[in-house]
Parts: sequence; C-alpha cells; structure tokens
Amino acid sequence: MRKAIVFLFDVDNTLLDNDRIAADLRRHLEREVGHERQQRYWAIFEELRAELGYADYLGALQRYRAEYPRDPHLMTVSDFLLEYPFANRLFPNSIDAIEYVKQFGRPVILSDGDVVFQPRKVRRSGLWEAVDGSVLIYVHKERELDDVAERFPADHYVFIDDKLRILTEVKKIWKHRVTTVFPRQGHYANDPGILAGNPPADLSIGRIGELVDLDLSGMLERGGNSRKPRARA
Repeated sequence: MRKAIVFLFDVDNTLLDNDRIAADLRRHLEREVGHERQQRYWAIFEELRAELGYADYLGALQRYRAEYPRDPHLMTVSDFLLEYPFANRLFPNSIDAIEYVKQFGRPVILSDGDVVFQPRKVRRSGLWEAVDGSVLIYVHKERELDDVAERFPADHYVFIDDKLRILTEVKKIWKHRVTTVFPRQGHYANDPGILAGNPPADLSIGRIGELVDLDLSGMLERGGNSRKPRARA
C-alpha cells in the first residue's frame, strides 16, 4: 500500500517573502509617523516577539498606541497591515511547489503567529486556498507536533521551513519519521550563528521553487537524505 505522506509548509520566508513585507511596513511607518516613532514601533515589536515567541505586528501596534494615544496616523498603519497585497509577495513558484507535492501527499500550512493577522496573511496570499484550508497556526509549532500528527496522521512527514533551529527541533522529536527541507531564503536562513549552531537539514535548497525540480518519490524511498533532480520529459 502507498504510504501516507504529509508536507508541512512554513509561511514566512518559506512561501512568502516576509522580509520584503517588513521593509514595506518600515517605509510606510517612516512616511506616516517619522523616523523616531518608526524606530519605537520596531523596538516594541522586538520586545513583544521576545515575550510571545512569534512576530505580532498588530499587538505591537496596540502597544505603540498606548504610548502615543493621540497619533492620528495609527489608522493608516493598521489599514496598511490588514489590506496589504500579500499575494504579491509570494516567492516565485510557491504555489507551484504546493501543487507539485500533491501528487505525493497532502500539503498543509504549519505556521506560528497570532490569531488575527497570521490567518489573514495566509488567506490574502492565496495559500489557504492552495492547501484547501489545511492550515494550522500555533504559538510554537515545534511544541505541537502531537497535535499536528493527530489532525493530519501520516506514515511520513516532510517539514519545509526557513528556520534551521525549528527543523533541528522537529528532527529530534520525529527522527526518521520526518524529512526536513531547508529553503535558504530570508535573514534567518542566512544567519551565520544559526547555521553554525545547528546540524544541516536532510535537504537544503536555494529557494522554495526548486522543490518542483526534486525527485520526491525517489527521495522519500531513500529516506529523504539525498537530492536528485526530477527527470524531465
């Protein structure tokens, strides 16, 4: 019988260029509230991320509001975040990568984030529809693997994430039950300290679009530890 395989896709800097989104927000803040308050927003953002363990753009904006309750530009910033055209920031061939793995198993979005902005980002980018609504968003997804396995049972998982630290944690827990794939995109994926402090993933690719060039059936049969280009007609 064919093995049941689930492909778990991260969102930020795996399928979606979150670094560019943050850069766009930085420019918008600079224009709307000025350089000093723009810097204060990001300081609050980093403080909140340290507390929560994930990026919370709207939560940072709420805290910013507490410090500047009369700032008339707050509504333009919230509107910028909620109406942002996330589909324009998908990495090339992100949707193609999701469609490609459907011939081997089930694609699932597995992300960290808040309960408002992150789901909206997934919907407006088109990723929700691409995985037919199979979306999981946790505070710390690497701590919720038992829930992931209960909701999407499989003989084997393919975990695709730009954060090598998370891939390392998942590999420790699931061991041979998972194949880890590391797309080298975004600032986390190119941080020398992170790269030096974690073992390599089972598979490393330059960008998410390269997933469609892999012989996934052969890779999974070999245990997921080697890369081989997919034969083209």
